[in-house]
Amino acid sequence: MNQTHLALETCLPALQATVADRIGFDIGWDHAHHGLVPPAELLLEGTPLGQGWRAGRAVFGRRTLATQRATRQWLALRTLAWRRGIAYETRQLGATDLAQIHTDRCPALRTLLGGVEGQPDAAVIERLNPQAGYAAGNVAVMSSAAVQARAGVDVPQAIRRAHRLAADGAPQAGLDAACWWRLAALRAYATPLPFHEAARVPMAVLPPPRVRLLNSPQVLQALLTLQFIRPGWSARTRAMADLLPAPTLRHDHNLFIGALAPRVLEAGPQPADIRRALEDAWLQDRVQRRWQHLVLSLGESATATWIDRAAAQGLAGVRTLQQAPEQAVEGWARAEGASIRRQAPGAGVAPVRAIRHAAAGLQPAC
Repeated sequence: MNQTHLALETCLPALQATVADRIGFDIGWDHAHHGLVPPAELLLEGTPLGQGWRAGRAVFGRRTLATQRATRQWLALRTLAWRRGIAYETRQLGATDLAQIHTDRCPALRTLLGGVEGQPDAAVIERLNPQAGYAAGNVAVMSSAAVQARAGVDVPQAIRRAHRLAADGAPQAGLDAACWWRLAALRAYATPLPFHEAARVPMAVLPPPRVRLLNSPQVLQALLTLQFIRPGWSARTRAMADLLPAPTLRHDHNLFIGALAPRVLEAGPQPADIRRALEDAWLQDRVQRRWQHLVLSLGESATATWIDRAAAQGLAGVRTLQQAPEQAVEGWARAEGASIRRQAPGAGVAPVRAIRHAAAGLQPAC
């Protein structure tokens, strides 16, 4: 009896360990498994991460796994999230996934990345929606300068800054109006918004690799804009128009395509130039007017239906994956009130769709 009582007392600290302690232990264990050493201040005897590292070292010794740059990023990002108390979803956001979102340029500032940590051009893996955790679909690589500029700025605030700077031309936080439009779009991709608000955000930056779009107007923006990434866009846009239920909507669609296409034709054959031309075209008043007239005339239900029909016909233009709302934000650990609303049956409004690029880049559909 005494032996049983003592055994239970010995196990109590482990049974009472917090989730954070377990996460820290796992991070330390994974460091040891890859033959890497965590930051020195985390290796103190009583820290969960230090305990996990020592336990891993005792088990693995020199039998460690191969380590790549993405592996170091994965461990460093998990450590950062743990220290800040931010959720990190490990099942869908591993080292391989981080390697697939790599980019050479900041999507918001368009500057080359490559500076050391702390410099403005240092590459940072950032959550697009800071109200959610580090999870697949909610992270992108951008510059440290962009991360600092967007801190504490939500979508409406970024839009107001973009409008104000477009009017007076004076940069704010070192960024011009186009940069603030791109920051607004990036934040909006991962933030559930009312239909009419999402419809008014121009696609000033194409969705980074593996980012999930949570608002149906932006899903439609992507489906239409990405037609121009590869040859054959004229036939595909005509096929998209044929899926619309009314001649007036088809006319509105053709006017929008007619506003967007000249920029692409002027860009030349290089994919990077086409991407930049498409993003810049979205900041033209004519393109924005044509787009808003089209999408607001469609409405939420017809927009969702058009997206579904285009996806079923294989008209996305690039490899994409359409997901249900709950699946799109799986593992995001969103703050209270940030969930995606599902409409009641018969409400006349389709549930929000989410779409993400299934490949590391904007690859042609197979």
